[in-house]
Amino acid sequence: MESSSTQASTGKEFKRPYRLGIALSGGGARGFAHAGALMAIEEAGLKPDVIAGVSAGSVVAVLYAAGVSPKEIPQLFAESGFSSFAKLRIQHGGFFNPGRFRDFILKRIAPANRLEDLKLPVYLGVTDFDNARPAEFHTGEIGPRMIASCSIPLVFPPVEIDGVNYVDGGLMRNHPAWIIRDKCDYLIGVNCSPLPGKLDSADSILGVAMRTYHIMLRSNQIKDMASCDLSIETPEISRYKVFDLKNITTVFTSGYIHTRRALREAGLWKQAEHINTTEQ
Repeated sequence: MESSSTQASTGKEFKRPYRLGIALSGGGARGFAHAGALMAIEEAGLKPDVIAGVSAGSVVAVLYAAGVSPKEIPQLFAESGFSSFAKLRIQHGGFFNPGRFRDFILKRIAPANRLEDLKLPVYLGVTDFDNARPAEFHTGEIGPRMIASCSIPLVFPPVEIDGVNYVDGGLMRNHPAWIIRDKCDYLIGVNCSPLPGKLDSADSILGVAMRTYHIMLRSNQIKDMASCDLSIETPEISRYKVFDLKNITTVFTSGYIHTRRALREAGLWKQAEHINTTEQ
């Protein structure tokens, strides 16, 4: 595979700082498919140089970059439910307080406290709620930035960072390819937010709200999926709800199987040298 280094207007070759990048979409509990995808990527002999995540993808990105193995990630949550991580608190712009979840993750990535402390460069996609625009973090304290990336409006309150309110990155860009596309030679994107085939409960206000949210996510990630050199989807997990932690193993396996198949079809299985071997 040829290098995707670009030519500047001066005619000089511009080399991107990373060889292989991984972009992980949002998707709630379906984000465990990302852990399966990362396991397949490792088994293929590929080693990411940079990773970006939105919402659930940001959680997996942080854990992985801290040194938690893909197989360990779902095991951390195996005995948990939504109530284990979020406390009902109908105030301050959201129904639930995600403090327990933040502390749970920080405990498992200690002593890392800032994004710069992680073993891999990590970019977290968020939405600048005050100015209605997508944004990203790649430096600073992990806790508030990761939680901001996951803060679905109304479900969780906005997170204030440096005087600006941030919410779930999926609100505007559910796929973080846009953050690192120009920073890596080869980009693998994983989408774990396929649009559900039908509404689970037509009479449920929450069901209608989540269906609306899914349609929004799907429509705003099409361009970013297309910008990846290899784009992977896990369609059968669409039937699982955003906060469903009962099917972690199934979701993880789906991510693994689809990614393994995609890497084989792309000729990348055990062929890491195909990813731009030019000296950096």
